Amino acid sequence: MTTEIRWVRLGIATVLAAAFVALFMSLGIWQVHRLHWKLDLIARVDARVAAEPVPAPGPADWAGITREGDEYRHVEVDGTFMNEDEVLIYTPSMFGPGYWVLTPLKRDDGTIVMINRGVVSEEKKSPDSRVAPEGEQHITGLLRITEDHGYLFSQKDRPEDGVWYRRDIASITKTKGLENAAPYFIDQDLTDPEGFPRGGQTVVKFRNSHLSYAITWFSMAALSLVGWVVVLRQELKKRG
Repeated sequence: MTTEIRWVRLGIATVLAAAFVALFMSLGIWQVHRLHWKLDLIARVDARVAAEPVPAPGPADWAGITREGDEYRHVEVDGTFMNEDEVLIYTPSMFGPGYWVLTPLKRDDGTIVMINRGVVSEEKKSPDSRVAPEGEQHITGLLRITEDHGYLFSQKDRPEDGVWYRRDIASITKTKGLENAAPYFIDQDLTDPEGFPRGGQTVVKFRNSHLSYAITWFSMAALSLVGWVVVLRQELKKRG
């Protein structure tokens, strides 16, 4: 093999090694950022879930509500359920296929807050199989941000058919003709461990594997560098 061919191969190996090291380092650094974000999220959610409930934001505060600043806050609200406008949203559950039950709650000032009263099994899907809460209600639960974006492989909502696969508050309230509705919803706390809908089903434990992912990507970067060193030594040995 000529010297020129060896130098070409070494150059190609160097370019590939540099590209792989840069790629894997970037992925590792991104996972480190995600790790810090996830740790902050876990600490923030734990603190909010354990706090005493505060009044749910009113119309004057709606425009300033953000995911970072408000989601999972423990809130309370009073009002009367509009049971005739109940909405079911499909979700996997401990009972197998289930449904979230979202019901508008009308407050004394005329504004509306959608309450996720909990999950029901397929057998409890029909409102006739459950007792609807009547009269003034005091609700406590966790403030949640509307789910207005789909997820991978998720089905599309069909508002015209009254079918939703995510808790898209704007779509639901518009379709139902509900005015002065809050842009968020509330996951109601568990009130009856045996009843339906079964509240208190909010997921507040988050999987955190970002550290192991970061270590994996940094290890791949190191292996790429080691591979380049091995090729370099072999080519220099042949040349020498």
